[in-house]
Amino acid sequence: MLSISQYNQQIFEQFARIGKAVSCGPRLELLEIIAQGERTVEVLANASGLSVANTSKHLQLLRQAGLVGARKQGLHVFYFIQDTNVIGLLDIMRKLAESHLADVDKLIKSYLTVRDNLEPVSHGELLERVREGSVTVIDVRPQEEFEAGHVAGAVNIPLKELEKHLDEIEHSQEVVAYCRGPYCVLAFEAVAKLREKGFTARRMKDGYPQWRVAGLPIESGLPVH
Repeated sequence: MLSISQYNQQIFEQFARIGKAVSCGPRLELLEIIAQGERTVEVLANASGLSVANTSKHLQLLRQAGLVGARKQGLHVFYFIQDTNVIGLLDIMRKLAESHLADVDKLIKSYLTVRDNLEPVSHGELLERVREGSVTVIDVRPQEEFEAGHVAGAVNIPLKELEKHLDEIEHSQEVVAYCRGPYCVLAFEAVAKLREKGFTARRMKDGYPQWRVAGLPIESGLPVH
């Protein structure tokens, strides 16, 4: 039978496994990418700029901590977020960093708010306006992430293709852009470009994973024309 001190030591050591798994920037980035939809090692390596070997090592640590799961399909192994609480954990870490780390505030102000310092559109406001048909919602993530899941009614225009599709966007409506999360540069860049071209544009609060976890309407696949 364990003593109280032995129990405390062992239970907190188990909790620390989660802390160790998320104590690395590249692993946090991988979690954000996987939160968009399940991905193979090769796709994750390409999206994160890591080697396949390093990506695989990070994924194994995340899997051992129970943060991601894996399934095999043919020759490929697909990784997925094991539990929506993982997304909540990332959000809590972000909020703590915002509140207590001066370097985070400095980075946000110097890199993101110079592109867009307006208050983002809340989930509730966006949902109401989508139902009214009074807003155009643009998902600026890569197509494979859009296909895995997106805000219901959104149109996929990846950031790198935005300039080519400007004539397809209705000028009379406000445009709301979103991407992977609250600090995803893609949405900030998209809003800045849209405003340069004369559009009224804002960002959605948070990103697709937070919208999904909130139980708001989502779709998957490409629109049927």
